[in-house]
Amino acid sequence: MNILWIEDFGGGLDSGTQTLNLLFQDLLSFNNWDEDEWSLLSNPAYLQDYCQKNSARHCIYLCRHYFDYEAFKTNNDLIRKIDAVIIDIRLDNQVDFDAPIPINSQEKNKFHIEAGFYIFNDLVHFGFPSEKMSFMTGETNSLVGFSKKCAQIYIPNVVGFEKSDTGYEKLRQWIKDQDVNYSILRRGIIEGCEFLNQHIDQNDENVQFRDFIKLENNQPAIEVPVMEIKNYLDALSQSLAIREPIDPSNLNIWYRLFLRTLSHEWEESIETNSLMQRYGNDLSNIRDIYTFAWIMKMTRNWVAHAKLLEPLNEQFIAFLFLVNMRAMFRLPKAIQPYEQILLRLIPLSPKHGFKFDEIKDKIEYAERLVDEHLTFLKIPTEKHFGEKINAIYRQVTGNPDAEEYDFKTFLFQYFWINQKQKDSSGNLTACSDDFLPTLARHIYPIAF
Repeated sequence: MNILWIEDFGGGLDSGTQTLNLLFQDLLSFNNWDEDEWSLLSNPAYLQDYCQKNSARHCIYLCRHYFDYEAFKTNNDLIRKIDAVIIDIRLDNQVDFDAPIPINSQEKNKFHIEAGFYIFNDLVHFGFPSEKMSFMTGETNSLVGFSKKCAQIYIPNVVGFEKSDTGYEKLRQWIKDQDVNYSILRRGIIEGCEFLNQHIDQNDENVQFRDFIKLENNQPAIEVPVMEIKNYLDALSQSLAIREPIDPSNLNIWYRLFLRTLSHEWEESIETNSLMQRYGNDLSNIRDIYTFAWIMKMTRNWVAHAKLLEPLNEQFIAFLFLVNMRAMFRLPKAIQPYEQILLRLIPLSPKHGFKFDEIKDKIEYAERLVDEHLTFLKIPTEKHFGEKINAIYRQVTGNPDAEEYDFKTFLFQYFWINQKQKDSSGNLTACSDDFLPTLARHIYPIAF
């Protein structure tokens, strides 16, 4: 979660670590914080850098006064960048009183004394939900008065806490309450799209998706310009609004639209067999990419013509986003930061993995069960697992009397079954923190 923290430390800064722990203990670790060399006042950017370098679960962006906030807003898309805001009211410590302020007033001192209220109103006007903002202040009387004024003119309820032991404890709980599955999914998608945009800026060859384009007369059937991919990533990053729908049915519609956008690129001109041809029909080094592509091809077909994967949830969307990006882009074997965010949404089996022999029976049982489904539907079974479950999809689509099948589980099982040859050498069940075995451990409880 990305937190915008607006605090001028007007009450003094006895200890940077002490101040940070009062607000963020149990959420972040400051064991490596350089107390002597850095202070929040002298270098607020150090807090952001510290969070990123220490792979913190949350990233904190610090603004010390109105002018810091204005600069941050100018240089960032706040709606996509920030998940929650903590605001102090009085922001007049070490501020330039000669600098212009945004309202027509000569009382610059008074403006900075109540600048937190202006920032709150500015964010609401900008489209940031009031329920994702909280005041943390020593100006309790001012907060009470502001809350009453907001209520009188029908501004949404204002949340605020006093700078006290109890207040800090309540604020930490408030931050935890913002860290819900929807917010985790949205943050992972946004961070993933930003990373991948930078990844292809570094090297156009990182667009692996072109390897799946159908060949006609030994030439690609279509072209995939970098700008098209960048527009695709930008559309995905803006697909989920910052405020989660209250009605579960509306949320499901959002996820359905997102999934259609995510899988849209896997159209008829894109074939998994094209990848095989480029590698001489040898899957030994590309089996994971081939598997991911098959999952996305099936997903596109299934969401375009039916609602077989619904109801949709954050866990399933996260899985498809992860495999889609691993198919479309050349990425290192190591887990990327955005992938770590999204994996939080998927259950984790024992961290140290398991031997292939321990799960072989479950994989074989899943295959036998699908063969039984095909026999019941009178469909030939001489195909690989992906073709089998796709055949079930074609048979039941549009048939109101058809049996119900768990197509989401089919996709999770396909990941394991299509990898089983590779897994006999231990790559999939290895005690490794690389992406492939980590994803396997996470989805194992869902697949079987």
